[in-house]
Amino acid sequence: MAAPAYPVVRLNPKANARAIRHGFPWAYDNEMVTDRRTRALPPGAMAVLQDGERRDLALVTVNPASRIFARVIDRDPAAVIDRGWLEDKLTYAQGLRTLAYDQPFYRMVHAEGDGLPGLVIDRFGTAFAVQPNAAWADGRRDEIADILVARFGARAVVLNGTGRSRKLEGLVEETRVLVGALEGPVPVSINGATYMADLLGGQKTGLYYDQRPNQALAAHLSRTAGSVLDVFCHVGGFSLACLVAGAERALAVDSSGAALDLAGKGAEASGVADRFETRQGDAFAAMEELAGEASRFDTVICDPPAFAPNRQALQAGLRAYERVARLAAGLAAAGGILVLCSCSHAADLAEFRAACTRGIGKAGRAAQLIHTSFAGPDHPQLPQLAESGYLKALTFRLA
Repeated sequence: MAAPAYPVVRLNPKANARAIRHGFPWAYDNEMVTDRRTRALPPGAMAVLQDGERRDLALVTVNPASRIFARVIDRDPAAVIDRGWLEDKLTYAQGLRTLAYDQPFYRMVHAEGDGLPGLVIDRFGTAFAVQPNAAWADGRRDEIADILVARFGARAVVLNGTGRSRKLEGLVEETRVLVGALEGPVPVSINGATYMADLLGGQKTGLYYDQRPNQALAAHLSRTAGSVLDVFCHVGGFSLACLVAGAERALAVDSSGAALDLAGKGAEASGVADRFETRQGDAFAAMEELAGEASRFDTVICDPPAFAPNRQALQAGLRAYERVARLAAGLAAAGGILVLCSCSHAADLAEFRAACTRGIGKAGRAAQLIHTSFAGPDHPQLPQLAESGYLKALTFRLA
């Protein structure tokens, strides 16, 4: 098939075309030559990106309404972006997950990390949650759902059209079932525990798959622990894994009553409900209350939301991470394990680690950093894009 006659968009002479050639996937609006023609391109349109000397660089999808004007969708400027191309990309992404996991519970597509810019797909057995966070993917939502049914056996496909990324793309927010039906939360088996994922009403797509290896490590280190504190627990990701591994009891803290209800149902499904307790409320206030009660835990885990979602929020976010570390360190028993996490791509590993160590020091505790970890293999990073490696987890042992 001959390549379509895609329009051409061009980087301005001062833009770093070399970065695109070396694998960087985005061109920003201030790097582009824009005129009435380029501004009139519909969001999600395909175009050939050229450098300032009019040499072809890549095939891109454009959105004149977005700060990210162009996203590389194929390094071949003559590629044809049709159903076959999309099915090949999804099949290749699925191949990595089949290699990494024995059960069909994982992030199936991780946006730029899988060469599908802005597209996230989480798999929950035969149910799939699709987040089209870029205009091109949003325009192909029905085609994506149809491929998931025909090629991957989907019985239910949920459109999860929420989040900051969609707002930045100028996309409307909506969540609904595209294919099939869901009767309620979906049980998901990970690390020996059963979690309840609410694909329609839960946070993000219903479950944070990225923490799977970090939860496994925390569970292993807590297998002989007397007590576990899981702060910002969502549906009990860390605490249920620790209980299944052998911890005697766990307290899970979250501000969301709905998330704690799902955590309780997961505890029942995992056979650990008699050792599982929840506390609803602001995490900072809850940790201060526990300190006032002179509570101590053998393992303390804090997995907060993104306190630094962008560079403008970085300093405030780092102060929040420092406060989390200070309060959490004060609740850990001598010789206890402390796990501190960040999903803020704006805070790099060095900045996050420095904030955590300041907080631990301000709590009057000495610590050994025993492990630094990231997301699992179902969240592959594009090496040229730091944002694709957003998750950091630091595991300490406190004296």
